[in-house]
Amino acid sequence: MASGIRDKVAIIGMGCSKFGERWDVGAEGLIVEAFQEAIADAGIEKKDIQAAWFGVCFEEMNVGKGSTTLGVTLQMPHIPISRVENFCATGTEAFRAACYAVASGAYDICLAQGVEKLKDTGYGGLPNWGASAGTLNWQFFPNATAPGLFAQLASAYVAKFKVSKDDVKRAIAHVSWKSHQNGALNPKAHLRKAVSMDAILASPIIAWPLGLFDCCGVSDGSACAIVTTPEIAKKMGKKEKDIVTVKASQLAVSSGYEGSFNEWDGDHFVTTDKCSTAAYKEAGVKDPKEEISCMELHDCFSITELVTYEDLHISERGKAWKDALDGMYDLKGGKVPAQVDGGLKCFGHPIGASGLRMLYEMYLQLNGRAGERQVENPRLGLTHNLGGFPHQNVCAISIIGKYKK
Repeated sequence: MASGIRDKVAIIGMGCSKFGERWDVGAEGLIVEAFQEAIADAGIEKKDIQAAWFGVCFEEMNVGKGSTTLGVTLQMPHIPISRVENFCATGTEAFRAACYAVASGAYDICLAQGVEKLKDTGYGGLPNWGASAGTLNWQFFPNATAPGLFAQLASAYVAKFKVSKDDVKRAIAHVSWKSHQNGALNPKAHLRKAVSMDAILASPIIAWPLGLFDCCGVSDGSACAIVTTPEIAKKMGKKEKDIVTVKASQLAVSSGYEGSFNEWDGDHFVTTDKCSTAAYKEAGVKDPKEEISCMELHDCFSITELVTYEDLHISERGKAWKDALDGMYDLKGGKVPAQVDGGLKCFGHPIGASGLRMLYEMYLQLNGRAGERQVENPRLGLTHNLGGFPHQNVCAISIIGKYKK
């Protein structure tokens, strides 16, 4: 019977480039920047890596469709490398594949790397989805922007739970304020300026209730992880008490239910609800509010983060707005700090790298290496990606923590 991969995979090294408008370097340079940190952290040589998974979303903009960019850039010794893509969950998908390869016994040491170079298009926003999606781009997207689609979550939330518009607006402003406070402490973050609540509330509306500060920007960046088994990690000299292992790696994809039937009322993400339940089961988590120490959520928009608190079964349905305002998810004094590195909102969102960037922060936290952002005595760190749109998406959740036999 399937038992999952809990404590079967150890993370022995991670790296992350600085995120931002990286006009100074191409995708290849970002790959090297992250990889050099990871391999030094792991304490291994390049020849020890037996297979790799390479995550890129908008491949036409930077590295092409294949996996050769990773192999050539890092001069890997002719190992198998697979390129993967799964919308905004691309980085986590690469990590998941590398973990499964190690857990299966197929390989001893694997690399997961994600990169995205989005700023070289010459204009703001995301590029087109490629020639094959021309109809989708030119007929659908002009009338359905990402801010508009995600803003509808707020309208549905207000209607279902009878929350006032002012309360929801203040709650999502607090979500953004928190991320800016945390991002200001992070030397690798794209946006490092703390912003006041007044400034956030007064910012221009993009799609109600989302103001300018409630929308994440477009960034360049890369992140990676090197994984093996706990047994091999110990043979390498890693102390058992210091080994960080994967407790859960789960994925849930929309079935069409959300967009095709009237039962879904648009106030939450069905995939996150399902995926988190599966992840907790795999990780052995009984009460996420008490057991999850910190988390990185897919805050492409502040309302997305707010409803995710409930989809993760941490806040009660209809109460996340109040928990946010009460500081439950703040770094200082919060019960379950979220976006401790600034999140997509401030660290940045180079799509292929974001999932691995989230894991990088949780890895630093568990190893006590997060500096001013350090959470006290973290036990489990959770990461959450959401790719696509509220009515049709893919959700990826990972949970990591210290090794237990």
